Amino acid sequence: MKKRLQKIISESGLTSRRKAETLIIGGRVTVNGETATLGDSADFETDVICVDGKPICRPAQKTYIMLNKPRGYVTTLSDEKGRRCVSELVSDAGVRLYPVGRLDMYSEGLLIMTDDGEFANRLMHPSSETEKTYHVWLDGKCSERSLEILRSPMTIDGYRISPARVEILHENENYTKLSVTIHEGRNRQIRKMCQAAGVKLSRLKRISEGPLRLGTLETGHWRYLSSEELQDIFENEI
Repeated sequence: MKKRLQKIISESGLTSRRKAETLIIGGRVTVNGETATLGDSADFETDVICVDGKPICRPAQKTYIMLNKPRGYVTTLSDEKGRRCVSELVSDAGVRLYPVGRLDMYSEGLLIMTDDGEFANRLMHPSSETEKTYHVWLDGKCSERSLEILRSPMTIDGYRISPARVEILHENENYTKLSVTIHEGRNRQIRKMCQAAGVKLSRLKRISEGPLRLGTLETGHWRYLSSEELQDIFENEI
């Protein structure tokens, strides 16, 4: 799988990613005998990557999984209140994995977990503006005024969020099901948006994040991210 060259070098343990970029700019890195340039990608499995003429070591193997988080679990590795944690659901992965971002205790759906700290930090950084789509269930019908508020820019906890993309998926007298796509992912953002719009949220489920889709993954189960999914993430630098 191709990755940015500076990431491969940093994962090999030779130096930091920033210093790897300096090595590339200085012309000290080659791929298959050709001098590399900043922005190049390579595949450690098929390419010969050298720094100052010496092949780099194999990068440490990282683990990337997708969990369909159930309601009732907190997004932490342990909890002082004795609540169930998402770490319990992925204990059979064989490595210590950390959640990328959060879903509150009463929310469910797609949660990425990994032991790659750099990957997690990049995905969570506000500058990534990674699109996240949720299915949102509301009690009763959602008025046009409430939809207008949900689709408008608003301030949450002193932070001005971008307009959300909101579509009605199903509606009857008892409930409304919406698709809501946001970029920021602030703490309990959609719950606070619903509160501002004067609607009562009864269920919240994240179904996608960037190029990743929850699909048919069963609640409480997890799977490894495919090489194609990882390729999409690393190529788009989300």
